[in-house]
Amino acid sequence: MTSFRTALLCAVSLPYLLIAPAEAYTVYVSNEKDNTLSVIDGTTLEVTQTIKVGRRPRGITLSAKHDKLYICASDSDTVQVLDIATGKILYNLPSGDDPEQFALSPDDRHLYISNEDNAAVTVVDTETRKVTAQYDVGVEPEGMAVSPDGKWAVNTSETTNMVHWIDTAKGAVVDNTLVGQRPRHAEFTHDGKQLWVSSELGGTVTVLDVATRQPVKTLTFSIKGVKKDQIQPVGIRFTPDNALAFIALGPANHVAVVDARTYEVKTMLLVGRRVWHMDISPDGKRLFTSNGVSGDVSVVNLEDMTVVKSVKVGRYPWGVAIVP
Repeated sequence: MTSFRTALLCAVSLPYLLIAPAEAYTVYVSNEKDNTLSVIDGTTLEVTQTIKVGRRPRGITLSAKHDKLYICASDSDTVQVLDIATGKILYNLPSGDDPEQFALSPDDRHLYISNEDNAAVTVVDTETRKVTAQYDVGVEPEGMAVSPDGKWAVNTSETTNMVHWIDTAKGAVVDNTLVGQRPRHAEFTHDGKQLWVSSELGGTVTVLDVATRQPVKTLTFSIKGVKKDQIQPVGIRFTPDNALAFIALGPANHVAVVDARTYEVKTMLLVGRRVWHMDISPDGKRLFTSNGVSGDVSVVNLEDMTVVKSVKVGRYPWGVAIVP
């Protein structure tokens, strides 16, 4: 009788498991020209809300607890903090001049902000809401990343063509690494062993070994029918297992899918115009890309690498962040 009951329960449960809905999530997109955030329902793939924010919002990032969204309001010279539950701006943080990108430390405490106009990185304590440090870096800093273990904060300077390594324990810039022309974005692999840096005008992605802070590979890209000078790498994202890297190629209107272990370009995904940044859904099944010129977000099914939908958002979408 017991075995029959067990079999019956399994038979009843199996169909339920097969039709159980996927985990819900919400996609936030910053619209540079509209001074807004578009909020997309991850299930329906429809815009459900538009939130007014500061002037020229670009970089956005989620707190470790998923309860706050940090927004670089570049032309307002501030970082705004949005309450996820209410959709309201809670307060502003000091940011230095012209914040564009930033990165949050794993402990959720320190926000590292690149200040393009004054060649500096500003560090803000998210609890005291005060500036705790500022570091001089190269000319026109933009890309920011913090390693998964919190030991490194890195900045890329567009005009100096360098990666600047900030030792967070020492509180100092301890090394600089030359990369391609106009580096725009830096992304650590999830294991923290490598740092990938996109160089927009150089048309390359430089892979750096974190232990030595030296390049181990330079990736180049080609797309049939697309001029070489239109291939301008910007945003980078990795799958949770570090198996694949997705690289936004700007005005080439494609995302390169790269085997992150062999560095082979597996395929190219045609998305919207001037693809800028991206994020991956919590279940790892979808990639969302912000397409600045076409004013939309492309939704990519990662199981078969197909673009399944284009979601219209505001003017010049820039950053993407997904809240589980």
